[in-house]
Amino acid sequence: MNIPTALRRLPLIALCLLLASCASQYEPALYAKEKPALELPHYFNGTVNAWGMFQDRSGKILKRFTVVMQCHWEGDTGTLDEDFSYADGTKQKRVWTLKRIAPDRYIGTAPDVVGEAQGIVSGNTLHWNYVLALPVDGSIYHVDFDDVMVLMDDHIMLNRAIMRKFGVELGSVTLSFTKPAGTEK
Repeated sequence: MNIPTALRRLPLIALCLLLASCASQYEPALYAKEKPALELPHYFNGTVNAWGMFQDRSGKILKRFTVVMQCHWEGDTGTLDEDFSYADGTKQKRVWTLKRIAPDRYIGTAPDVVGEAQGIVSGNTLHWNYVLALPVDGSIYHVDFDDVMVLMDDHIMLNRAIMRKFGVELGSVTLSFTKPAGTEK
C-alpha cells in the first residue's frame, strides 16, 4: 500500500508546528512606549534582592530561593554578583558580566552560561535568551532559557523565564526583584 506524500510528511509538519509554538512571543515594539523605561545600569546598581521559584511544566513548585545581588558598572560593563539561598539550605553563586553593545542591546556571560546571553531592552522590558549548563543529579544539561524581565516601578522588577530542551518546555522560573531605596552606588 502506497502512503500519500502528504501523510508521510505529517510527522515532520507536526514537529515544525510544535517548535514554532515554543518560540518566544516577545516583540520589542509592543513594549517600546512602556514606562518606566528600563536602564540596566541604573536598576542593577548597588544591592538588589530577589525571591523566586522553579515550577515544572505541570506547575508544581520544585524549588524556592532568595537571591542577594551586588551590582556595579564601569562604563558599558556591569557585574551582577548573585548569591542564591535555596529553601532546602543549599547555596549557589553566579557572577554575570553584562556589556552594552548598542543602545538597546546587551550580551552577558557567566561561568555556567554556554556562550553568550543575548538581550534586548525595549521600554520597560529586557528579553534574554541563553543556554544554561544546569546540574541535575550529577549530570550537566544544557537548557535554553527564554527570559523576560519587566520593570514595574523604580524598585520592583518581575521576571519569568521559560526553560526548554529540544524545544520542549521543562518548566519556568519566576522572580520578583526589589531594589531597596538608597542602595544605589
